[in-house]
Amino acid sequence: MIFLALGLLLAGAVVGTAHLLADRSQAEADQASLAPFYDPPATLPADPGAVIRTEPLTGAEGAPVEVPGGRAYRMLYVTERPDGTPVASSATYFVPDAPAPPGGRPVLAWAHGTVGMGDACAPSRSRDPVSQFTTWLPEAMARGWVVVATDYAGLGTPGIQLYLVGESEARDVVNSVRAVRSVPGTDAGDRYVVMGHSQGGHSALWTGALSGDLAPELTLEGVVSIAPAAELREVVGAQWGTAVGWAIGPEAVVAWRDVDPSLPVEGVITDAGARNYERLAYECIELAGLEGLARADLGQTFFAVDPDEQPDWSRLIAEETPRPLPPEIPVLLAQGTADQVVLPWPNALLQERWCAAGATISSLWMGNVDHLKAPFVAGPQAVTWIGERFEGVPAGRTCAVPPPVAPRPSPSPSGPGS
Repeated sequence: MIFLALGLLLAGAVVGTAHLLADRSQAEADQASLAPFYDPPATLPADPGAVIRTEPLTGAEGAPVEVPGGRAYRMLYVTERPDGTPVASSATYFVPDAPAPPGGRPVLAWAHGTVGMGDACAPSRSRDPVSQFTTWLPEAMARGWVVVATDYAGLGTPGIQLYLVGESEARDVVNSVRAVRSVPGTDAGDRYVVMGHSQGGHSALWTGALSGDLAPELTLEGVVSIAPAAELREVVGAQWGTAVGWAIGPEAVVAWRDVDPSLPVEGVITDAGARNYERLAYECIELAGLEGLARADLGQTFFAVDPDEQPDWSRLIAEETPRPLPPEIPVLLAQGTADQVVLPWPNALLQERWCAAGATISSLWMGNVDHLKAPFVAGPQAVTWIGERFEGVPAGRTCAVPPPVAPRPSPSPSGPGS
């Protein structure tokens, strides 16, 4: 079955199978001990990026998190909803031990993938908060970069996480950079690169599109987008009738109906989907994915039809699809050819479209790499690319090299996404 590992891989799940097997009472105790940190004051500071509080980063059973060559912290900061309403978000950040250079340390902003909407799903609240960084965080510390990783507003903090809502994601990323710059001792400068995986790849591309308007005092040097859920019409069209629909559909319904309460459910999602979507949205992705696999094996789908066939859904799908970035914002697109969640061909189509639009895009195609492995395999090469951006090396384009997969779906008798 092509979705055998879906429960662990959807969008760079932050914790592994050990999380599923961990003693439940200890996990609940960990969350209870963390809860006061994530409770924001009744009145938030008005300035986006204002820091509410910080503390050293801990993992399972409150053990301090150790990072080679650096120090690890969690942070509560102020960001904004798309309408400008202040809201709290949490994040982790990492500061190198070595002295800062003149002008301050460059910043690498990480945007994570789908993890579920429940408080315990937030990366900074997980039992292993650095599990997604293992292949590249030590090198980032060695290069002297500050790393900041937003949880997104509403994930681990009050409110609803606006899943796959580009403006909200971009605000959370940009304001995490603002926040970490204001923390004493980080010595973070005004230059940054954003890197994200899956949902976070979508976030990174939207940050590239909106960063100049949202934070003109910052300089975005580049965007790294790994297996991004970017060409949404094609991604949805390929996966709406598969187990992937059960894993990501509930979060999309909750978030997009928060943005547009009139968004219809009847006729778009199945009766089983309507009965379960709110519960599933707040399950962490491992459990939601496993349930989705079981329901798919029983012949159940989450969506009744391709949502793009419904006008209101189609409008939102189009609105939340990132457009090609201008040439002055270079992009590294990384995609595995064995990915069964964000299928390779929609991102081959993205490469084709963005190249035709004149974007400065380099593509890293990773043979036989699936969705879960993509950020770990791409991370070290992405760090090299990011280093060149911080050093002022002009970015190249790989548009003359065609992708190893056709930018169109392969015909299959097995149904969507097979």
